[in-house]
Amino acid sequence: MGGMSLWSFEPGIAFFVFFGFTVGILFGFFGLGGSFFVTPALLVLGHPVEAAVGSGLVFVFGTSITAVVTHRRLGHIDYKLGGLLVGGMTMGLEVGKRMLFELSAVGLADIIVSTAYVGLLAVVGLFMLFDARNSTSVQGTVVDANVLGEIGTVYVPPMLSFSGGVTVSVWIVLAIAFATGILAGVLGVGGGFLILPILMYGLSLSETVAVGTDIFQIAISSGYGSFMYARADAVHLSVVIPLLGGSVFGAYLGSRLTEFVDEATFKQYFALILLVDSVAVASKTISHTYGVVALHVLSLVLLFGTAVVMSSIVVSFGTRNALREGDTLSKNN
Repeated sequence: MGGMSLWSFEPGIAFFVFFGFTVGILFGFFGLGGSFFVTPALLVLGHPVEAAVGSGLVFVFGTSITAVVTHRRLGHIDYKLGGLLVGGMTMGLEVGKRMLFELSAVGLADIIVSTAYVGLLAVVGLFMLFDARNSTSVQGTVVDANVLGEIGTVYVPPMLSFSGGVTVSVWIVLAIAFATGILAGVLGVGGGFLILPILMYGLSLSETVAVGTDIFQIAISSGYGSFMYARADAVHLSVVIPLLGGSVFGAYLGSRLTEFVDEATFKQYFALILLVDSVAVASKTISHTYGVVALHVLSLVLLFGTAVVMSSIVVSFGTRNALREGDTLSKNN
C-alpha cells in the first residue's frame, strides 16, 4: 500500500482503545460501525487489504458479542429471522473471501474494495436520508413508500412469520443474506449497513428489532469470517486487541441507548454516517492513486472524526431522552 508513504501516521495503543470505544457505541446503536469504520481506517493507515478486511471482521465479531447480550436482554432479537440470515450470510462469506483473494492475486483488490465502499455507502446513505426527510408520520409510526417495501410482498413458499406479524418467503431472506455475505467477504463488513435498511424497509421491522436481529446475525457470520481469515494469516491482532479493549464497553452503552431515540432521527444519523464515510474512502482512493497528501489527511480526519462526533451525539441525545423519560415516569407515579 502506498498510504504510509504519503503521510506517516502511526497511532498508539491508547488511540486504538479510544477509537474502539467510539466505534463500539455506533455498533451497538446502529448495528454497524465495526469493520464499517475499522476496515477503511486500516486501509488508510497502510495495512494490506487482506489484513484490513480480516482484522475488521475479527473486530466485528468481538464487539458484537457484547451488543448481542445487551439486545437479547432488551428483547430486540428475532432468532428465527436471525438464523436464516446467518445461513445465507455464511455461504456468501465463503464466496466473497475467495473472490477477494483472487482480486488480490492480480493486484486489483484495493481499488475494487475502495470503489465498492464508496458506491454502496453513497447509495444507501442517500436513500435513507431522502426517506428520513420525506417520510409521512401516521399514528406515531413512519410509513415508507419505496421499492424495498415490495420485498415483503413476494410470495414464494415456504413463508414464515417474524416479529410484528410480518410474513416473508424463506427464499427471499436467504437470497438477501447470501448476496450480503458475498459483499461482507469481499469488503470486510458485517453487512449491517445493507441488511439493516432491508429489515426496516423491506420487512417493516421496528428499528430496535432490526438492529438487534442484525447484530445477532453479524455476530455469528463475522465469527465464521474471522475464522476463515485467521486461517489465512490475514489478521493483525496488534491492532484488533486494543480496538476490542475499548469497543466492548462502547457496544454496551450504544445498545442501551437504542430505546431512547425515535426512528426518524435514527435514520438521519445512519444516513449521515454512510455519506461522510463515502467521502472519506473516496478521498483515500484518490490520494493513493494520484499522490495527493491533503486528501489522505482528509480521509483520516473524516473516518476518525465521524466516529468520535457521531458517538458523542448518540450518547448526548440518547442520555437526554432517557433522563426525560425517567422524569416523566416519576411524575406519573
